[in-house]
Amino acid sequence: MSLSPARGLVGGAIGAGYLIGTFPTAAMVARRASGGTVDLREAGSGNPGSANALSVLGAKAGAAVLVGDIGKGAVACGVGALIAGPSGAHLAGTAAVAGHCYPVWTGFKGGKGVATSVGQCLVTFPAYFPIDVAVAVATAASPRWKQRAFAATLVSSTCWTLGSVVWWKRNWPNAWGPRPTSLLPLASLLSSLMIIKRFLDSNS
Repeated sequence: MSLSPARGLVGGAIGAGYLIGTFPTAAMVARRASGGTVDLREAGSGNPGSANALSVLGAKAGAAVLVGDIGKGAVACGVGALIAGPSGAHLAGTAAVAGHCYPVWTGFKGGKGVATSVGQCLVTFPAYFPIDVAVAVATAASPRWKQRAFAATLVSSTCWTLGSVVWWKRNWPNAWGPRPTSLLPLASLLSSLMIIKRFLDSNS
């Protein structure tokens, strides 16, 4: 039995989002910044993300990785929307987080996906985006947390998902993002769970 056109489009959006998420931002930045002498998977914390790039290669490299990874999430949502509309945007965004966390090209060993999810939130849930950033910054700045990065991620991810439910149920306006549907909290929950799992895996 052949797939319906709608299912085929959704599958295409998911596939495109995943592939965009696997783009090796950190590896490319590290190669350029170090002349090919530094592999962020081997240096520092071993995580191919902006925090490790900042620690190992400096502020410019860290900022470049951060912007690139946020861009991956945003571009994936945009491409997903072009392929399959609002549903495609949500699913492609989550697929991009999956691609970043579990890229097939490196044996499914990737980064934590936080910045990529920021891009996803920026495109699919722009009305909440400033709140998400404020929650993460406030949590990370609090001295009560021993692992501030994980605490900020856990708290902001939880609020992101709960906020998605509230916007969907109340049908609040969503700036330039798609009208809130059940896919908004579902996509944010799936992305959050992957990110939290990557944090837990890296600390085990």
